[in-house]
Amino acid sequence: MNIILFEKGVRHFECKDERLIHIKKVLHMGVGDSFHGGEINGWEGKCRIERFDDNGLDFSFTPELDSSSLYPLTMIIAQVRPICMKRILREAVSLGVGKLILPISDLGEKSYSSASLYTEGEYKSILLDGAMQSGKTGVSECIVTSNIEDAIKEAGEGERLLLDNVIGARALSSLSLENKRVILAIGPERGWSDRERNVFISSGFSPVLIGNRILRTETAAVSAPSIALSRMGLI
Repeated sequence: MNIILFEKGVRHFECKDERLIHIKKVLHMGVGDSFHGGEINGWEGKCRIERFDDNGLDFSFTPELDSSSLYPLTMIIAQVRPICMKRILREAVSLGVGKLILPISDLGEKSYSSASLYTEGEYKSILLDGAMQSGKTGVSECIVTSNIEDAIKEAGEGERLLLDNVIGARALSSLSLENKRVILAIGPERGWSDRERNVFISSGFSPVLIGNRILRTETAAVSAPSIALSRMGLI
C-alpha cells in the first residue's frame, strides 16, 4: 500500500481490517506515529494514530492535497474469468482509468456475471487496492452491464476505439489523442462476435490494433490503455 484509503469521515479501522494489519505488521506503527492516507476520491494527507488497542485503531487526518483526479479514459472490458478480472481491475485503477464498464459478451461465459466478484461486491475492494497501489485517492467508477449495447450507452461521448485483431485497421500507437476523451473497448478471450463488431462500428467505434499478436484480455487491458494514455499526452 502506497497510500491507505478510507471513506470520507471515517477515522477508525477494526482489528480485522487489512489496513490495520498493514499498519501493524508492515509499517510497525503505534500510537503517535503517522502514515500517508486519504479519503476515497478526496484529499490525501497525514494520518496520526491516536489509539491502537484490542478495539481497533483510531486516527486523526490532516488533508494536504486533492489527488482524486483520474484520466478521461473509459474502458469497456468484456467479462472474463473472475480471477483474471481481479487483476484487470486492479491494474486499470493503478493506471488512472476514469471509468470501467464490464459487459457480458456474446462469446464470453455467461456464468461469470454470477461470480461473487460482482454479486457480493468484491470488485470494490479490488478497485480500492488498485488505488492504494497508485498512491492516489481516485477510484475508478465501475459499471456492470448485460450486453455491449448498454455498455456503449454508459460510456457516453468521446473518441471511440475498438481493439480488434480481425478488423483492426490502424495502430493505436499511431493515433493523435491529445485533449480528447477516449473510450476503448477490449473483448473477451474468444474475441468479439461479428454481431458485436457491427454494433460497435455502427455506434462510431474505429477498429484499432496494438500489434499482430493475439493477446490475453488481461494483457491487452494493461498495454492498450498505457498506449492510449501515452497518445493522449498524459503519461
